[in-house]
Amino acid sequence: MVGEKSKGKRWGWVVGALIAVLVAVAFSSAAPKIGLFGSSNKPCNCTQGGNKYSGMVEDCCCDYETVDRLNKDVLNPSLQELVKTPFFRYFKVKLWCDCPFWPDDGMCRLRDCSVCECPDNEFPESFKKPNHGLPLDNLMCQEGKPEAAVDRTLDRKAFRGWTEIDNPWTNDDETDNAEMTYVNLQLNPERYTGYTGPSARRIWDAVYAENCPKYPSEELCYEERILYKLISGLHSSISVHIASDYLLDETTQTWGQNLSLMYDRVLRYPDRVRNLYFTYLFVLRAVTKAADYLEHAEYDTGDVTEDLKTQSLIKQLLYNPQLEAACPIPFDEAKLWKGQSGPELKQKIQKQFRNISTLMDCVGCEKCRLWGKLQVLGLGTALEILFSVDGQPNTRQNLQLQRNEVIALMNLLNRLSESVKFVHEMGPSAEIEAQVSTPTFPNCPLQRMWASFFNRPAPNCPLQRMWKSISDTPPPSCPLQRIWASING
Repeated sequence: MVGEKSKGKRWGWVVGALIAVLVAVAFSSAAPKIGLFGSSNKPCNCTQGGNKYSGMVEDCCCDYETVDRLNKDVLNPSLQELVKTPFFRYFKVKLWCDCPFWPDDGMCRLRDCSVCECPDNEFPESFKKPNHGLPLDNLMCQEGKPEAAVDRTLDRKAFRGWTEIDNPWTNDDETDNAEMTYVNLQLNPERYTGYTGPSARRIWDAVYAENCPKYPSEELCYEERILYKLISGLHSSISVHIASDYLLDETTQTWGQNLSLMYDRVLRYPDRVRNLYFTYLFVLRAVTKAADYLEHAEYDTGDVTEDLKTQSLIKQLLYNPQLEAACPIPFDEAKLWKGQSGPELKQKIQKQFRNISTLMDCVGCEKCRLWGKLQVLGLGTALEILFSVDGQPNTRQNLQLQRNEVIALMNLLNRLSESVKFVHEMGPSAEIEAQVSTPTFPNCPLQRMWASFFNRPAPNCPLQRMWKSISDTPPPSCPLQRIWASING
């Protein structure tokens, strides 16, 4: 008897909650959506005009319209040509590594998971020669800059070969040539591989859970939010690549665009799109900051014609007048690492990023591991250029890059450029397709409220889960859906 009374009381609370929710839903359908803490979910200036994303990219120095225009007219065409040159086509990678966190149980359904390695006679002969780095005490730098000013440039220096210095932001020992193999990136495109399920989800869960919160709170400092946005932007970019080159029919081997997948994974979450643009501008800033270094680098593959073309494309990219006029400093790195805790915080985030790079050894798909390692190394190279080496400021005296780092950096910039271009061009179509395919009968209103508050999909119907907690009988269909249907006929 007591138990039944207790259940009755709990059902009273449920009925009360139902009434409150229905009232809230009724108001939410007529009123603008407001976040839980009173702030509007609508980003500043992002709904003016016809473009969903407008105004300044958050934490950056360029607006969405300028980024889209420069990317289409200037950056993407140059990068597409650049990554096809012999120098940027070949990437040195350690494909076979033991995962230090769990047994490698990843399974790929498609042969597209595998990587075609280069025979020794394919990649440039100059790549096989040992690199003789430039000694730190043998540099030629411009002088005369005020010491008190924040130096946002990397000054010109004599370039005498690529270094063998390991990247402090990533885990792989890039100087360990014995375990490295060369891969032709043009023969191993980044696209859908069939690598799905728990093994694939576990990688990203570990990246977010152990190194940067998946849903950052206001308690995070500015630098920690930057790390989150970089990882989120890279994640979004990879999802876009998969959707843009997807196996639509395995029987006929038909490949094409999967716009519904891109919407489900990226477009339905505005913060993921914003983080994609942010990451693109962050990496672009690293490339423009290292312009003098990259201009004088040696792009030697033994093919004089191709090498001259590579040098010309690099200069076109670095010193394009449209880019310099419209977006000279895509991201202002001088805002970070302020205060006494700056150096300590920098080392902490460097360690977190190294952990993220280590997780790439746990990717169970060979081709996914290849592109994961390349893009994480590219992002680590951008961090190295913009910020530090082992917690020390990165000045013109101590920046030295490996050939493989620059290859990864430019290929990453190209991948981000492709993602931004695809989202800009196909995003409206994907959203229209999603609206057309969405049934007119609403989902559980409580789930819709959850999604609007937290900007991510809601769990299963909360009332069904409440039912299970107070009753031994199977829960019916979502109670709010049934009530909604009765109200709206």
